[in-house]
Amino acid sequence: MTRLLVLLVLITLPARAASAPGAGVVARLTHADAGRGLARPELVRRMAHRSRARLRRRLLSTTDAHPDPTAARARVRSGLGGGGGGSIVTNEYLVHLSVGTPPRPVALTLDTGSDLVWTQCAPCRDCFDQALPLLDPAASSTHSALPCDAPRCRALPFASCGGGGGNRSCVYAYHYGDKSLTVGQLATDRFTFGPPDDGGDNAPESRRSLTFGCGHFNKGVFQANETGIAGFGRGQLSLPSQLNVTSFSYCFTSMFESTSSFVTLGGAPAAALHSHAHVVGEFRSTPLLRNPSQPSLYFLSLKAISVGSTRVPVPEHRLRSAAPTTIIDSGASITTLPEDVYEAVKAAFVAQVGMPPLAGAGGAGAVEGSALDLCFALPVTAALLRRWGRRPAVAVPALTLHLEGADWELPRASYVKCATVTVER
Repeated sequence: MTRLLVLLVLITLPARAASAPGAGVVARLTHADAGRGLARPELVRRMAHRSRARLRRRLLSTTDAHPDPTAARARVRSGLGGGGGGSIVTNEYLVHLSVGTPPRPVALTLDTGSDLVWTQCAPCRDCFDQALPLLDPAASSTHSALPCDAPRCRALPFASCGGGGGNRSCVYAYHYGDKSLTVGQLATDRFTFGPPDDGGDNAPESRRSLTFGCGHFNKGVFQANETGIAGFGRGQLSLPSQLNVTSFSYCFTSMFESTSSFVTLGGAPAAALHSHAHVVGEFRSTPLLRNPSQPSLYFLSLKAISVGSTRVPVPEHRLRSAAPTTIIDSGASITTLPEDVYEAVKAAFVAQVGMPPLAGAGGAGAVEGSALDLCFALPVTAALLRRWGRRPAVAVPALTLHLEGADWELPRASYVKCATVTVER
């Protein structure tokens, strides 16, 4: 039986990696809900909805890769309640680039779980609505369709020859686990990378000729704030692979902030990094592993979980196996665990908080309509302090992930939020 444990890196974590000098580019990142003026409870609800959608896509992808009906059947929990629904964007962070000559803007979902870089192109026969104008390959002097005998065309799982005579171009069909797909023409064009919003000379524009999918038929779970997807996986067609860099780093801003951040691929100038990032505290690293059954994904070795000073009693085989089963996924914000592991972590957390969970329709600790699974009612004195603008002292136990070579104590704000305060009279 194959199980996939999805570790969806929390949005407040700035991830960083070393890289070879002299080969880097920088691009601007924005959160999907940045600048929408939404209240905090609504932002949390939307985050939870996106994480559910991402989890469904990931589990379906795993099932597709393993026809065995027992594969990826292990039930998982992520601390998500029953709230959510409605029209909610399903991407998490967008990479802002320009394509073509002259350059035209695109906004691509950053996806460490796939390889292809693609955007919608004119003429669009059946496409989702997008806020930015469609990319028109005919308007770019540097656009070139890739021939179907090109090695990068053969690198795609589903590709064929289109056109007639001597102009036989590479036509691709790229599927995602949730049945979303893009169909179009594989091409090369000039990509323009630039610094974050403040600009300046620290991170000048970089232009690279890259292979990408010019999508003419795109269906599925896509939203108007994106134009396509930037695959950051390990495959030959991913953005890091095409840039020939061995590492990339990103700073993810909180969903409660409207500011943008950046992603760096390879050895960007040191001044650019230092002007946009500030790393504090002890620096530790854990190796990124490979799993032959999912060669494009980035796996970690998660050995155990602690709540406070107590190591959660989880059977070792639930987190560890012959092949790594924990992945980093940029497309969601909620950490997802096998159900029995989640319940053990939840029980240890409840025991140490020292307050009774709220009872609701979703089960012990869940509140009807809430996006999250576990909620507590603060004592009246703490609620009054909060109402008066003072932060109440609540004992929140530390939550630590024990990785290979590193113990990662998560910031409290990454797993505990004050949703609302109600004072009964």
